[in-house]
Amino acid sequence: MSGAAPERLDRFMARANAAYYAGRDPFADFITAPEISQMFGEILGAWVAVTWQGMGRPDPFILAEAGPGRGTLMADMTRLLARVAPDCHGAARVHLVETSPRLRDVQRAALAGRTAHPVAWHETIAALPEGPMILLANEFLDALPIRQFVRTETGWDERFVEGVGFVTLPAVDLPEGPFDRPVPEGEILECCPDALGVAREVAARFVRSAGTALFIDYGYDGALWGDTLQALRDGQPAWPLADPGQADLTAHVDFAAFARAAVGAACHGSVTQGALLAELGLFARAGQLARNRPPVEAHAIQDAAQRLAAPDRMGRLFKALAVTSPGLPVPPGFAVAPLAGTHGEEGGRHEP
Repeated sequence: MSGAAPERLDRFMARANAAYYAGRDPFADFITAPEISQMFGEILGAWVAVTWQGMGRPDPFILAEAGPGRGTLMADMTRLLARVAPDCHGAARVHLVETSPRLRDVQRAALAGRTAHPVAWHETIAALPEGPMILLANEFLDALPIRQFVRTETGWDERFVEGVGFVTLPAVDLPEGPFDRPVPEGEILECCPDALGVAREVAARFVRSAGTALFIDYGYDGALWGDTLQALRDGQPAWPLADPGQADLTAHVDFAAFARAAVGAACHGSVTQGALLAELGLFARAGQLARNRPPVEAHAIQDAAQRLAAPDRMGRLFKALAVTSPGLPVPPGFAVAPLAGTHGEEGGRHEP
């Protein structure tokens, strides 16, 4: 808009992504782990069953997913639960956090006949009903709007959007964030107030009642900084400020800041997605599925496992963080993970 006042980056990003998810099929631009292979959902379905047992087998309990996409992950998890953990399947009340009416329709079709009880939808995590809960969020946090600050000689400036470019203005209200990091002058520090709000909301809930949450996303841990804002349009990288609503805007998740905000809860990790899936039996499952299959099918199954877990594919960049009520067992896959906040705090520029 010619002559428009500069717009704060997080407000631009929120507006652009709301238009994008309302009007486009995001899966034409990117593919998520559940769409790569059913093994991802099956592995996490088994994770839900073991986690539920560790919570004392509450019946009923809320099985929630934030940002459920096409509903593939929940469909694969509930199919697995019905087959190998029928008590858990029967106790689960599925609740989805989704704002897009179009995607809700897609999810409704994907979950038809998969759940023991009717599925409910909510606009926010805060709107989920009270009670014991297991929450999963795969590639949810990365789409939440970020703010970017530039270190100056005397403090911080903030990046705003003007036309298709950035302008930097003096920062007038610093949000909660990792501003104690040793960011060099001229470098960018990102913070995501909405993600920190999710961490606080989940932690407060888990202090009130039993719960475990699993967040999987691409991101980083430790006292890092740098510009991670990116856009995908028609499956290709694009300039994030051009044509708002026509591209998917995301940023890498700051798991260290997220864990620090989850006050009162226990946080485990982060660990890499590859380490988590390997610990939960991904490669054994791939071998089981590939056995006695034609060579082409067997190769496709093994390749999907590598795509999910190999360090040079999704395995290293994607991280997993578990948040639990105090006193609950360490969730499956995190037994050898450090407690969040015990990672080395040396600073450095974030390199995707």
